[in-house]
Amino acid sequence: MLLKRKGILLSPKVYFITVLSYMALGLFSSLIMGLILKTIGEGLITRGIEAGMLVTVGEQAIALTGPAIGVAVAFALEAPPLVLFSAVAVGAFGYEAGGPAGSYVAAVIATEIGKLISKTTRLDIILTPFITLLVGFVSGKYVGAWIGTLMTDLGEVIRWGTEREPLIMGIFVATVMGLALTAPISSAALGIMLGLDGLAAGAATIGCAAQMIGFGVISYRDNGIGGFIAQGIGTSMLQVGNIIRNPWTIVPPTLAGALLAPFATVLLTLESNPEGSGMGTSGLVGPLMMLKTMGFEAEYYLAVFVLCFLAPALLSYLIYRALHRMGRIKDGDLKIEY
Repeated sequence: MLLKRKGILLSPKVYFITVLSYMALGLFSSLIMGLILKTIGEGLITRGIEAGMLVTVGEQAIALTGPAIGVAVAFALEAPPLVLFSAVAVGAFGYEAGGPAGSYVAAVIATEIGKLISKTTRLDIILTPFITLLVGFVSGKYVGAWIGTLMTDLGEVIRWGTEREPLIMGIFVATVMGLALTAPISSAALGIMLGLDGLAAGAATIGCAAQMIGFGVISYRDNGIGGFIAQGIGTSMLQVGNIIRNPWTIVPPTLAGALLAPFATVLLTLESNPEGSGMGTSGLVGPLMMLKTMGFEAEYYLAVFVLCFLAPALLSYLIYRALHRMGRIKDGDLKIEY
């Protein structure tokens, strides 16, 4: 009864869906956007254009990733003001100890304990931030650091496996990360916490891009250009309700990603970084991080365009038409209700 009254639900859905989704927003607003600004600034500088301010803003945003995660997690858990503001520092503690995963864990534990303490005594203005900060520091230093190391090691195993078995692991990573992107969890947060890079990140990017571009194309008849843009550079998560009603609708983009992954990992050896691995074409972050990793050269521009945009669109549409003729997917099955 006390936990419910304090808004502490102890629900896996809250911690692994809602909170991770908000964590991704914190990551996008700091680390990912900072990288974009810094990359654009550095690119302009190499062309003789003064863009030092963009680089500075980007570096500052990247440096504040931990605090951004902390406040995003606390906001998702509906923390009261003193806990919310304390979570800024907690996120920094956790990030220093265990990276993004450490920041997430420290912020979750500290926020829930802070909510439990909040407004229980007349010393609330002292006691609540004191307990929240202390719990956050200890959680980040011990639990967060351990979780961060575990996630990093798991990411290293995935990277190692993809380098040695690029065909099989490329298909596996592209499929799993693509499904994670469309599911109501955060593939962006997952990719960054795992530290996916190299070929594994490249495969993940292809799988995620296939989901977004694929759904945008196959649902064009139902949703028009607005729906295409919302899914193609926004999120394919808009289709979750339709997928639940008709699971066949997720087959075209998922199969397209699996078929294209070997071209990325075996033939073209496309690579990316953790920040782009789980973003797909959202805000064009995935393709931009691929180019940042490999180099802004003509052959890479072409490869990224084909595998992230053109090929997923064509393959998804062909598979969709086959399923449509078989009666597995019908008109209106992909209609998005805004």
